[in-house]
Amino acid sequence: MKPMVMLVAVWIAGCTVSRNGSIVTPPDPTTPPTPTDTCAVSRPDFGEPASGAERELFAYDTTAPLNLTKAVESRNNGVAVSAVSFSSPDGGTVPGLLFDPTSRAGLRPGVIILPGAGGTARHMTAEAMRLATHGAVAIAITPPSARRSGPWRQFTIQDRTEQIQLMKDLQRTVDVLRTQPNVDPQRIAFLGISYGGTMGVQFVGLERRLRAAILQVADGGLVTHETGPGDSNLAGLSCGARNRWLRAMVPIEPIRFIPHASPTPLLLQNGRHDNFVPAADAELLHLAAPQPKTIRWYDAGHALPPQSVADRHEWLHAHIGLDLLKPPS
Repeated sequence: MKPMVMLVAVWIAGCTVSRNGSIVTPPDPTTPPTPTDTCAVSRPDFGEPASGAERELFAYDTTAPLNLTKAVESRNNGVAVSAVSFSSPDGGTVPGLLFDPTSRAGLRPGVIILPGAGGTARHMTAEAMRLATHGAVAIAITPPSARRSGPWRQFTIQDRTEQIQLMKDLQRTVDVLRTQPNVDPQRIAFLGISYGGTMGVQFVGLERRLRAAILQVADGGLVTHETGPGDSNLAGLSCGARNRWLRAMVPIEPIRFIPHASPTPLLLQNGRHDNFVPAADAELLHLAAPQPKTIRWYDAGHALPPQSVADRHEWLHAHIGLDLLKPPS
């Protein structure tokens, strides 16, 4: 039976210590957390790890047709780059790019890549090409929040709708990789960077078919991100709008799902001087993440140094058989 991980607060003798030092009684673990309506901008208690019923929110029809389309755009260094699209379980299509090392024989590992906030699949071209030239079939997708116009984060219930859709789309992306004739279905990994890493915190708690996952400069979720020191976006909302957003987002906060990631090995990479993901928030995520996990800290901000690329590449070599990193030519 998996150990339960208490999140955000320090638990002592069945009570929690809030951020202002007061003692509060923990919520009933059978009830999803619901933030108390307040005009104060403070981090809510995320409660227990997500229940099985809460995880069912992200289920989808696995028998529905993928309607996968693929069109080769270029061939470079033995890698065919194709624009792809497939049906989203929640409507519309998921656009992406597939990087296929066609010059390589035999079954290859697969890697799913998710970009940072507002990013598209094309923003991940350099990362995907690096993986493909070292033997992996890589697919990058564009999340729902980047498929439309306007800010990627709306601070409305649309953020919840799009996060739920993204989780289903990512699971469907596993289905796409598993349909590729040269992908080993037992060697599929995930790489998420920044927002992509944070959404990966939830994805790894839902998807059981991953062999490994890398969460780079991630934190516990959008609520975590917006309720830290110096964050001001929520302060600009009315009390009603703020509370509606929190009520919608707290139950699906990714840090509530990562305790279910085991037995998938995790690599968590963070910068000690990150202004977007403070070290304290990264440490909370590291604490919530189950074993097996590898934690790497860098003397850097949100943009990690080249050593982080070498570290994750070597880690993927060990877990999915990616080629060893080639020195620059």
